[in-house]
Amino acid sequence: MEINFLALFTAAISTLIVGFIWYNPKVFGTIWMKESGMTEEKMKGANMVLIFGMSLFYAFLMSFIIQSVTIHQFGALSMIGGNVENAKPSYTSFMADYGTAFRTFKHGMLHGFITGLFLALPIIGTNALFERRSWKYTLVSGGYWIVSFMLMGGIICAWQ
Repeated sequence: MEINFLALFTAAISTLIVGFIWYNPKVFGTIWMKESGMTEEKMKGANMVLIFGMSLFYAFLMSFIIQSVTIHQFGALSMIGGNVENAKPSYTSFMADYGTAFRTFKHGMLHGFITGLFLALPIIGTNALFERRSWKYTLVSGGYWIVSFMLMGGIICAWQ
């Protein structure tokens, strides 16, 4: 099983697209700005190329984890140490039977949702507690990552 870098990169780009919509002032942008203490003046002084570039890089790193969560066959690959050439016949037989099982957009979205809800949201919530941010901030930021992980999971899982 090969890593599909194009799917991972596309999934990473999807986080920027979701962000453009999610953080639009007509959606959750105004709430996020108020709850995070962000102002128009602070935003104007930012290096947006660096911010978007690093955001894309971080999303690409996250896509590797989303891949292993959404594509169950990576579990079988990890059991043999990642070296298909030295695998026992049982691995080949398993992959022949289940090599494309559960490789749908819907299934990837389900696992993306679970990952967002049980991983991203608690991380953001914990940080928000220590940073003394509101529950609105936690829900807006956590919701963004839940939706982003769902889309990432769908793209990565379905793209074979």
